[in-house]
Amino acid sequence: MDDILYLSSLYDYYKELLTDKQRSYFEDYYFDNLTMEEIAENNDISKNAVSKTIIEVKEKLLEYENALHLLENKNNVKKILTEEEYEKIKNYI
Repeated sequence: MDDILYLSSLYDYYKELLTDKQRSYFEDYYFDNLTMEEIAENNDISKNAVSKTIIEVKEKLLEYENALHLLENKNNVKKILTEEEYEKIKNYI
């Protein structure tokens, strides 16, 4: 479960760097809880293609975070600020 939350958080930051197809498969799998078989059927492709794309998206999200540290920086700022201060700026980080 922690992996899903972490990937979802990364997705919030880096989704615009993914292709439409990558976003669609990721959202179908992680947010809409579709199986890879269902995604494949809905998009008229193989299950292997869906699996490969989801793995690719996970790798890209981790790569982006390793390079840019946006989520890490947000969490560090959140630790420093009081809850009230964080609420005031959370839409900006």
